[in-house]
Amino acid sequence: MQDFELVIGDKNWSTWSLRPWIAMKVAGIPFRETPVRLRRDDTKAQALRHSPSGLVPALKWDGNVIPDSLAICETLADFFPERKLWPEDRLARAMARSAACEMHSGFMDLRRDMPMDIVNRYPGEGHSEGALAHARRIVDIWRSLRHRFGRTAARDEGFLFGAFTIADAMYAPVVTRFRTYGVDVAALGDDGAAKAYMDALLALPAFLEWEEGARREMAARG
Repeated sequence: MQDFELVIGDKNWSTWSLRPWIAMKVAGIPFRETPVRLRRDDTKAQALRHSPSGLVPALKWDGNVIPDSLAICETLADFFPERKLWPEDRLARAMARSAACEMHSGFMDLRRDMPMDIVNRYPGEGHSEGALAHARRIVDIWRSLRHRFGRTAARDEGFLFGAFTIADAMYAPVVTRFRTYGVDVAALGDDGAAKAYMDALLALPAFLEWEEGARREMAARG
């Protein structure tokens, strides 16, 4: 078993840190957690002590550093194929990778106008035309994947492909954004599938652990 260290930013704000963290927790992959405090004068210096990119998250083991959320998740899937971080079916796996990559590289208006804030609630804020267009696309992704793959999976636990996968890890921060900013998924074309998916992710024990960590950190910041 590798000795993994995951370097992450503040749990209230760091969307990219949430992704590999929740994937490792759900998959039962042991790791040591090292925090880097964000929005401080020394944040960059803190991060550079762990990652040559100066960014978090970063996965460290045996002197190696992987500083990108999706690359970290892919690395873990290679290390632990038995944990099934991607769907086993070839088509489902391709669609899961496609959805994950679309999240990884897109939705810039949504990211800018509805930044992740686990603890607070800002209903109606950030509802720009671009952000809502991206939200509509995401609702369509969730709805279609749940109908096509999730509901027909041998083990349907409410996630996009039935059981939790990297695709769910990639969209976990978006679920929190929709909650924080009061996004009405029904008004964006949801037939109930997207809302049920959000509820499943928000009830996930690993997510609840992250959320409690965010609350503690924010309380400590004053």
